[in-house]
Amino acid sequence: MNQWFENAVVYQVYPRSFADSNGDGVGDLRGVIGKLDYLHTLGIDVLWLSPIYTSPQDDNGYDISDYRDIDPLFGTLEDLTELTEGLHQRGMKLVMDLVVNHTSDEHPWFVQSRSSRDNPKRDWYWWQDARPGFEPGTPGAEPNNWGSAFSGSAWAYDESSGQYYLHLFSKKQPDLNWENPEVRTAVYEMMNWWLDRGVDGFRMDVINFISKDPLLPDGVQHEGRLYGDGSAFFISGPRIHEFLHEMHTEVFAPRGDRELLTVAEMPGVTVDDAAQFTDPAREEVNMVFQFEHVSLDHLDGDKWQPTRLRLTDLKRSLGRWQAGLAEHGWNSLYWSNHDQPRAVSRFGDDGEYRKLSAKMLAGILHLHRGTPYVYQGEELGMTNMTFAEIGDYRDIEVLNHHREATTKRGLRESDVLASLAPMNRDNARTPVQWSDAPGAGFTSGVPWIGINPNHTTINAATQVDDPDSVFSFYRRVIELRHSDPVVASGDFTMLLPGDEHIYAFTRSTPDARLLVLGNFSSEPQPLPPLPGFTTSESDAGTPGVLVLGNYAEEGTAGELRPWELRVFRSGPA
Repeated sequence: MNQWFENAVVYQVYPRSFADSNGDGVGDLRGVIGKLDYLHTLGIDVLWLSPIYTSPQDDNGYDISDYRDIDPLFGTLEDLTELTEGLHQRGMKLVMDLVVNHTSDEHPWFVQSRSSRDNPKRDWYWWQDARPGFEPGTPGAEPNNWGSAFSGSAWAYDESSGQYYLHLFSKKQPDLNWENPEVRTAVYEMMNWWLDRGVDGFRMDVINFISKDPLLPDGVQHEGRLYGDGSAFFISGPRIHEFLHEMHTEVFAPRGDRELLTVAEMPGVTVDDAAQFTDPAREEVNMVFQFEHVSLDHLDGDKWQPTRLRLTDLKRSLGRWQAGLAEHGWNSLYWSNHDQPRAVSRFGDDGEYRKLSAKMLAGILHLHRGTPYVYQGEELGMTNMTFAEIGDYRDIEVLNHHREATTKRGLRESDVLASLAPMNRDNARTPVQWSDAPGAGFTSGVPWIGINPNHTTINAATQVDDPDSVFSFYRRVIELRHSDPVVASGDFTMLLPGDEHIYAFTRSTPDARLLVLGNFSSEPQPLPPLPGFTTSESDAGTPGVLVLGNYAEEGTAGELRPWELRVFRSGPA
């Protein structure tokens, strides 16, 4: 039985960079409300809203100090109610970001927890004594050798109590202790509160980190690294399935009459684990965000050492996920989000072939089996930003890495800046380019982060009514998912797995078949014989009716032009 989200397309809004309604340079909820008709025109079904809760903004809202209120930077609860109602009136749903691996250190829970060792909320977080034999607060005295995702140790020393608290991310993001049932109850109550207000589900931030090995052992310390890798002891930990099933039971199961969405961000998750997490019979989550395909261009797993992506590696990875979740579970499909660089700059060609490659990437991704996610601006073909100096950056991950690399590791400033450019998260966080105006139509004030200079040519105002634009192509791809059952429910078969330039696959049901062909290069590529198709079909290059393509004029049979996409529909094989 098909589930509603198999036909759906999700659009991610990163609020501070989407649309600013009051001229303070930061996007807000009223800005989003003003763009609902734009989103409805695009054809999306679900809006995923990155965190808007009350927060000190140490990590742009992923450090929450009040789960039940809106940060004044973004608006009010009344604004969110208006947004929710506006979405529902247009047939769209609202998914909120759920950040419950950690809170802000300014959350009342943590304020109480750190106030004394005997506070009732002390064990709502992970507190530990110094390593035996070391003076608390001195180098090496941390309870274990884990490093933080944002550089430095994963432990912060609290002088007033003489203990350390765990923070897998920023020092201002202490990790909640999910071993404590009171923590879980409080989280479930908060989730139910939001669903009662009309929210339609949650995107769960690093949710597979919530179950840790209670022993907190040292991790492997790789050569050249300042800290150990503790991921083996907190990624998909010993009680993760138990916790997620409990969450489903306490929050979602009682609401069986509503179409809700749960998508779990899970760094390091395996295909086998994901098949369990997303198997409907297990009642955990609907789908997961995995990171395998967006780590293939990281040398030795280090995002600050980017390397060339091989198309065969990308096909091998995505093909494995398609096969692994074919019988049980469901895939989420994405090229980019607020933590990844712009899709067309990373996977396509953001120069001469920007428009064509942006369209090709849309077709390839959206026609896989799974629920596609569009990150704001992706539908316009927005590109990475050039940041000339460290002062141009805003992301805590970048700033902390730069400080550690140039001081503790002694790397040259120019080398560090060069390594930051391709993969930094601020690439995706520059404001949405609505027009060619000085503020890109995003703000009438001074933007919180620089605006890409190419907004004068790449913007929504020039694309919405242009039938040949990237925006219009996204509309066509989304409509194909809505109208053709084979896109949502068809089986997936990878073709030409060893080809370094052509991405080819079929989607098939007993009644129809789609053949999807994409050229991932800036050169024409001959089309090899296609397995499962007759010689005449392959030679002619027309195995069915062409239902989608990114070139206006007809191409040469048996050859794909630079960054060309062709999608053919035929009867059953």
